Amino acid sequence: MKKITIIGGCGVIGRLLTKGLSSEYNINIIDQTSCVEKVILADATNEQELYQAIPRDTDVIIHLLNMDMTHDVMNAEEFAKMNDVFWRSTYHMFRSAARLSIRKVIFASSNHVTDRYEKDGHSLLRRNITTDDVPATKNVYGILKFASEQLGRLFHDQTEMSVINLRIGTVVTDEMEELHKKKRTKRTLLSHEDLVGITKAAIETEVPFGTYYAVSENEEKPWSTEKTKQELGYRPDVNTTEILEENDQA
Repeated sequence: MKKITIIGGCGVIGRLLTKGLSSEYNINIIDQTSCVEKVILADATNEQELYQAIPRDTDVIIHLLNMDMTHDVMNAEEFAKMNDVFWRSTYHMFRSAARLSIRKVIFASSNHVTDRYEKDGHSLLRRNITTDDVPATKNVYGILKFASEQLGRLFHDQTEMSVINLRIGTVVTDEMEELHKKKRTKRTLLSHEDLVGITKAAIETEVPFGTYYAVSENEEKPWSTEKTKQELGYRPDVNTTEILEENDQA
């Protein structure tokens, strides 16, 4: 059974992955707070703490750190914290993985890397946005996520570590509530089922390096999943239109 270490595993995505992956993998969680019985407490922005916390028999790291943001570029305090959470911690994670000879990292990137091409869940390119499109973001968060993708590329090139970047769509705890509340979510949702499915595909793939959009097969989704299907071998199953229709009929 492969051993997976989820850094930032007490957030929404981490809890969903822990639940969805635990029957097939041995899951360890590193976080600053305790959300389940066995959490390894550590500050991932501190390299030595993180290095000591990562179990030595880890096969795959999933990096999920997140924080609340206003996206105000003039907020210097937030900028400093974002650098710690979304940049320095990522470098510490990759470097620790290399020092421990961990052969694969799955990095939770974001659809915000290309959010200038999208408005309210609609692509402005008159086609699906792809990972070949030049990154164009509206905020520091997207800049740091793209920089971290490129950092993963460097670690892959210099250490032969496998790195899979997933540009994640909208993931929420209560999907039905969010679908009724925000129109954008109907196009951008990554369902719980597809989140787990795409992550499993990333764990098992032999692809040495790749960047993929992670979104369900929603009508008018802004991002292409063709590369996800072809290279990772995962075909998203969920369509938000069908979810809403099934809920209305229930």
